[in-house]
Amino acid sequence: MQNHFDLFQLPAVFALDMGALDAAYRDVQGRVHPDRFINATDAEKRVAMQWATRANEAYQTLRNPQKRAQYLCELNGVDLKTESNTAMPMDFLMQQMEWREALGEARADKDADALDALDEQVKQERKARMEQIGKQLDARDYEHAAQGVRALMFLEKFSEEVHYAFEAIEG
Repeated sequence: MQNHFDLFQLPAVFALDMGALDAAYRDVQGRVHPDRFINATDAEKRVAMQWATRANEAYQTLRNPQKRAQYLCELNGVDLKTESNTAMPMDFLMQQMEWREALGEARADKDADALDALDEQVKQERKARMEQIGKQLDARDYEHAAQGVRALMFLEKFSEEVHYAFEAIEG
């Protein structure tokens, strides 16, 4: 089975041209859209629907930088082991502890400004990690990129917790 990049006839790189991805997606969707198969057999309609679904899934994966990074790692034989491998560098763990403490204090004090500051720090860290992961992937350093993707998953989860804290204060 062809991979997501092959489906859209794009190079398997992190620094993907989003315009080319969008155009390739529209092209594939145009070829398998259900309206083109109105007079087709049930089997042909089913196959077209499967291709449309596959194209949607591939597009959503490649469009999202974190998912694209994860997919590139897996495509190149590096299993992220997200359930079993939670080991992180000590400095990253210390940062997480500091942020969790700050989140707890901001929640207790119902301090929206502190939550804003925390949210901004997490956004900056995610942006920096994403840039680093992109360089690692394009240099074919999939092992280190995989560790970065796992860190991004932690950051994503923490960012959600910050947003829930905002909702609790505002709600």
